[in-house]
Amino acid sequence: MIYEMKFLLLLCLSLCLPSALTIPALQAPLTGTSFATSNQNISAGLFNDLEELSRIVDISYCVGVTGTGIQKPFLCASRCQDFDSFELVTTWNTGPFMSDSCGYVVLSHPPSPPRIIVAFRGTYSIANTIIDLSTVPQEYIPYPGDDDDGEGEEKKNLRKRAINTEKAECTNCTVHAGFMQSWRHTRPEILPHLKELVEQYPDYQVTLVGHSLGGAVAALASLDFEARGWIPQVTTFGEPRIGNQGLMQYLDNLFSTDGQNNITSRYRRVTHVDDPVPLLPLTEWGYQMHAGEVYISKPDLSPEVKDLQFCEGDEDPNCIAGAETHNKSPRIPSIEQGADIESFKDWWNDTKSFLTVPARFRIWQLFFAHRDYFWRLGLCVPGGDPKEWYRKHPYDEGDEGEL
Repeated sequence: MIYEMKFLLLLCLSLCLPSALTIPALQAPLTGTSFATSNQNISAGLFNDLEELSRIVDISYCVGVTGTGIQKPFLCASRCQDFDSFELVTTWNTGPFMSDSCGYVVLSHPPSPPRIIVAFRGTYSIANTIIDLSTVPQEYIPYPGDDDDGEGEEKKNLRKRAINTEKAECTNCTVHAGFMQSWRHTRPEILPHLKELVEQYPDYQVTLVGHSLGGAVAALASLDFEARGWIPQVTTFGEPRIGNQGLMQYLDNLFSTDGQNNITSRYRRVTHVDDPVPLLPLTEWGYQMHAGEVYISKPDLSPEVKDLQFCEGDEDPNCIAGAETHNKSPRIPSIEQGADIESFKDWWNDTKSFLTVPARFRIWQLFFAHRDYFWRLGLCVPGGDPKEWYRKHPYDEGDEGEL
């Protein structure tokens, strides 16, 4: 079944990509039906935080094979000039043969909020993304204690005992093997730096942000960091499903503030209408979403506060999960019950969307909805996407409203 699904995804890409690439640069992304409601809108303060974090994660695309790099103190061809108080600590790039994990670690000094920020880049390879989302799960062990294979057993055991054991057990948990491999390759690149920074700056908030594959790696990193007692704050954009229901319950419990899956004060999983990645890997393979979702219901750029809402539980049907649960085709009008030609026209207009590719298989949206989070992410050029050079930030810091 796995190989059949890979073939189906690649077939969708080959059929749909040519037409997608013919869309003019200034045309709005392909749209779909939004099932969001407006009774749980976010504050302007949270909107500003998420918008800023989207620019921070966009900078991570300067790291890697096609990126121009980030230099100290914090210089790059993209949005680095937006963050005068940032101090670059390190960048990493495991390469395409080591799960393609890239990103950077930076210190955010006052007057900006004091933070130790780890930004995880998404993958540049669309083909790799599709294949990565098609691999089988493996057992998840929260903290195997293998940071340094050269450590002696005594030192390993001492380090294990320093971890919060109550947060280091996950029952019946499985994780996406490819995502876990990406995190394992990333850990030795960043953990030595983070251990020093956490000790040197104890009042700085450990902050993780990731897009796409980087969102999945950030999620797994957050579980590790939480077990270490670092109390991270996490924001992901277009995060795919990373594991089964057991792992999602484990994550929800770790980050919950009220015991009811309300984790958005510490974990914000931002999704966007029409983005197929949060719907993958498939539920048929045992993958589930976790709580903390903040949903952008506006298909095109730029969103406003009213376009974002909190979502309830792990898979709120009024948010991105609705793309799977709202696919019931309207009933065909009955002539015997007095239906006329206008009734059939209305039925056809309501039914056309159900005759297209399901939301989770709209692979061409990897170029549009999956990249459109406040800005169009994924280009290391001045100001981000060239068509955005003259855009202003949506809201000033003085706007009222706090989370």
